[in-house]
Amino acid sequence: MILYPAIDLKDGQAVRLLRGEMEKATVFNADPAAQARAFEEAGCEWLHLVDLNGAFAGEPVNGSAVEAILAATSVPAQLGGGIRTMATIETWLGKGIARVILGTVAVENPDLVRAAARAFPGQVAVGLDARGGRVATKGWAEQTDLSATDLARAFEDAGVAAIIYTDIDRDGAMGGPNVAATAALARATAIPVIASGGVSSLADLVRLRDTGVVAGAISGRALYDGALDLREALAALA
Repeated sequence: MILYPAIDLKDGQAVRLLRGEMEKATVFNADPAAQARAFEEAGCEWLHLVDLNGAFAGEPVNGSAVEAILAATSVPAQLGGGIRTMATIETWLGKGIARVILGTVAVENPDLVRAAARAFPGQVAVGLDARGGRVATKGWAEQTDLSATDLARAFEDAGVAAIIYTDIDRDGAMGGPNVAATAALARATAIPVIASGGVSSLADLVRLRDTGVVAGAISGRALYDGALDLREALAALA
């Protein structure tokens, strides 16, 4: 199971939100590129980047911070937030992002996800952000009636590289991930599932790994707060 350290970008800084609320942002590093370098030096295999402003704006906002991270590191990075057109997908992949994450557009324009996955095999992931099992979009500001499982299954034949499943109620709350829901989703689809939201201890990572079906886990606040030591976690998962 791959551990993805998260760098959430708001106004050019590395922050963490509590349950997706922009007004509840804690700044952890004013220099996201330095933070990315520190994660790479600790031995991570991937980085998980989110343009929070972009998720609300519907277009990239923290582009310069993302580019600085790409320039400062050599590990692959996946990026979500405000990526809603083929042109934006092409731009980010051209700049060196290894994988784009499509969230809102997966609900509103699934044909674009399919076209992108065909055009860029292995480089397109779907972000499923759920509250009470129902998918939320536009930076989690809008709730849909769509179940996460149904949306995941809709992309079974699309060639999507991964599904990033976030339990919004657990995100940034340090209360542990929703292991049961994540494992159930992973069993319901053939697409690799990456867990996000509430991953806050080594025990959480071990529980996810021991399901035998979860392909990866994203952690942010726990790494910044020191509740999770990245080197130790990577060694345990190895």
